[in-house]
Amino acid sequence: MTIIDRYLLLSFAKSLAICFFSLTGLYLVIDAFSNLDEFLLYSERGGGILRVLAEYYGARILAFFDLTSSVLALIAAIFTLTWLQRHNEMTALLAAGIPKSRLIRPLIGGVLAVSLLAIANREIVIPQFQDRLTRNAQDWYGDHGLSLEGRRDHETQIFIEGRSTFANESRILAPRFRLPPGLRPFGKQIVAANAYYQAPQEGRPGGYLFRDVHQPQNIGKLPSIGWQGKTMVFSPCDTPWLAPNECFVVSNVTFAQLKGGRSWQRFSSTADLASGLRNPSLQYGVDIRMAIHERIVRPCLDMTLIFLGLPLVLHRENRNFFIAIGSCVMLVIVFFLVVIVCHGLGRQYLLTPAFSAWLPLAIFVPMAAILSGPLSE
Repeated sequence: MTIIDRYLLLSFAKSLAICFFSLTGLYLVIDAFSNLDEFLLYSERGGGILRVLAEYYGARILAFFDLTSSVLALIAAIFTLTWLQRHNEMTALLAAGIPKSRLIRPLIGGVLAVSLLAIANREIVIPQFQDRLTRNAQDWYGDHGLSLEGRRDHETQIFIEGRSTFANESRILAPRFRLPPGLRPFGKQIVAANAYYQAPQEGRPGGYLFRDVHQPQNIGKLPSIGWQGKTMVFSPCDTPWLAPNECFVVSNVTFAQLKGGRSWQRFSSTADLASGLRNPSLQYGVDIRMAIHERIVRPCLDMTLIFLGLPLVLHRENRNFFIAIGSCVMLVIVFFLVVIVCHGLGRQYLLTPAFSAWLPLAIFVPMAAILSGPLSE
């Protein structure tokens, strides 16, 4: 790595840090003041306001970086080149016989590093904070009931309903699970005071533990039932680990998937999305397929965006920060509008998920190749 490479990379890193902390600070100030009353109430439980803010926004900063990483990398690269031109450093380097392709090489490496960092953040770090990210400021501790939208378990054909969910206990208040005809010895539905999700354990499948069962009233006398050699509803009649007024309903729909909705998809890793796609209980449709293809395409789109943006600065030899940033903003708006339209066509079943996710590359890569052609000189 030469002195020029280190100089450009250092300038790129400084610009990236300034842009990121500026946008993040603006986001934190606006969001924190809009939820200040809730944070003050939470601080009274112990730990102080700073601890509450750190716990709440720590994970959200990671999600904010994932959302803005491609735009931040483009802005940082354009700032770096514009700064060189503004102080006539670009002219001196070109006069020394250094081609433009040599100057943009470290910037492309920096953008690639940001893209790889975003992938690691999205696939490894963010999923660890999925539970925090799916909670809002009004229910940060998960002890406020949130409405539950009914969902069918497509493997067992049980329709899951309830009054509300409590994230801190993985609990459904007043659960009502409607049973298919094959489980009708238990009646049309199982109703209880509460149901708690339990992950799969050794010798036990995952599902929901019902406590204080109201219906059927003779739950303690009914044997466990299922089909095709699989038990779907465990009864205390022949299940030692159940209390007399309890039952256990098997389901591969986890509590996070039940209450999370689209936020669960957003903060899950690609491996988790693929696993959910293969889960017979969920039968996810085009949204998950689109999300998986978008994850795969996104690094390519990030690199395409930089090859579209750099010629705006280098071709015009523009030394004005505001014109450069204005051109960058217009490019970003057009770029993401096209991406949104293409993805929308896929979600409306007008195009296949794979084609709609990869279509922006087919549109922008030839444009980037044409615009970036002179940069190779």
